[in-house]
Amino acid sequence: MSEWYEESFGEDYLIVYKHRDFGGARREVEQMIGWLNLPSGAKVLDLCCGMGRHSLALAEAGYEVTGVDLSEALLREARSQNGAEQVTWIHSDMRELPLAGGFDAVVNLFTSFGYFEEDKDQVKVLREIYRMLKPEGKFIIDFLNPAHVIRHLVPHSTREDGENLIDESRRIKDGYVMKDIILTSKIDGTPRLYHERVKLYPREKFQEMIAEAGLQLKEVHGGYEEESYDAENSRRMIFCGARP
Repeated sequence: MSEWYEESFGEDYLIVYKHRDFGGARREVEQMIGWLNLPSGAKVLDLCCGMGRHSLALAEAGYEVTGVDLSEALLREARSQNGAEQVTWIHSDMRELPLAGGFDAVVNLFTSFGYFEEDKDQVKVLREIYRMLKPEGKFIIDFLNPAHVIRHLVPHSTREDGENLIDESRRIKDGYVMKDIILTSKIDGTPRLYHERVKLYPREKFQEMIAEAGLQLKEVHGGYEEESYDAENSRRMIFCGARP
């Protein structure tokens, strides 16, 4: 039986998350550049790059970028964008990368973490980030803030997008935030069902896993416009650190 992340990041993902725009990615990259403080031409790995929004913005900013993702559909979308030839695109599971490393920075953005049931698999990802980095290479992991998610969870919403009706149900269960997505064609009434599941790691547990992987945490931001993280009110937990 396939895992949810093998099914949910296909062509329909591009419909459900169409609102994630390239302009927003550029603004986020501008902030990340300040946090990373890398010279022009530095090698950056965008781990779980999706449709390539941040990879392309990083390449535009003058970095040598590699984008890795498990979804062939999202990689096809990334390769179709203007400037895609500036990025090296690779299909891979984030737990076992077909790369030798040597990167100045690794970024893992927009909650592309916490997909697996076992903590040991999440740590495998963090150890791959360690392996990919040069000594003193830097990382950014952009994760959701569990307290904010729990407090602001919208149990159900519906919307339309072109020929599709999009129905989204959300719940917290067994330490995960879960989403069921039903896309229904307005032409023939055919529904397509997808599931998403992300483990809700509080800051303290996340920091433990970062340390277990051999990485050193430097600071935690609450968002791309927030310098400090507030456990109750910040929307994100953006971990910034380095390989010793």
